[in-house]
Amino acid sequence: MSIAYETNDRHGEHSSHGVREAGGAHEASGACGRTAGTVVRLRGVTKEYAGGVRALDGVDLTVAEGELLGIVGPSGSGKSTLLHIVGTLDRPSAGTVEIAGHDVASLTDRRLSALRSRHIGFVFQSFHLVPGVTALENVAEGLLYSGLPRARRRAMAAEALARVGLADRMKHRPHELSGGQKQRVAIARAVVGTPDLLLADEPTGALDSASGEAVMGLLHDLHTEGATIAVITHDTEIAESLPRRVRIRDGRVVSDVQPVPAVQPVPEVQPVPDVEPVSDVRREARSDGG
Repeated sequence: MSIAYETNDRHGEHSSHGVREAGGAHEASGACGRTAGTVVRLRGVTKEYAGGVRALDGVDLTVAEGELLGIVGPSGSGKSTLLHIVGTLDRPSAGTVEIAGHDVASLTDRRLSALRSRHIGFVFQSFHLVPGVTALENVAEGLLYSGLPRARRRAMAAEALARVGLADRMKHRPHELSGGQKQRVAIARAVVGTPDLLLADEPTGALDSASGEAVMGLLHDLHTEGATIAVITHDTEIAESLPRRVRIRDGRVVSDVQPVPAVQPVPEVQPVPDVEPVSDVRREARSDGG
């Protein structure tokens, strides 16, 4: 059974959740009153584990459509837990999580899986490619639950690989690819379904510096094309290359550096032409009339 989204029930009215199981392809829904332009909204999010360990402590975070941001912090800061919460891989102990307008707390695990499949793409440090199958098949796997025919999934996978510069590596298996190429395959798999949000967890951590720069360049290119991307990293150099930087420490957001809006140029002031004073004009008119 594949996963899909519904916008209407059988009576033609809006569904209360906007996510269901079905045999068709994914469809978007605005069932939870999503604020236009908002992909992620966290309010007062806390995550506690056994023994009273608090990994997140009252986190507020909003990510708008089209943003490129870094979530940065040292080991143990809570950034990985935040990734799991935003990626709906885990639920918070307290607080509100909305992804693409859907309140995570209102969804069953099955509907949450459907939401994740439709709206979120993941890129991990260790690639998570299936060994023994081609790059094309690895990317097409990202559409496995889309309800699309196999031929269409493969065509979309080929387009995604071309988009990341691997049109000539589609038939290569993971062991035949470099680290940078493997990460490009992983990125293609993450974006093939055009998700609302791309989460990149330490995407350069297993790469040499040249390959890492190429991967970050690709993420910037995808952002330029309109993708919403959050890069989770401990690397301050990578974070500084991103327009927005959210710093996490001890489970709290300690700073959120937003991009400075571009300053609009001041219009050039045109000189005012000389105008004769009214009194002088009248004086001349009287003298002409005698």
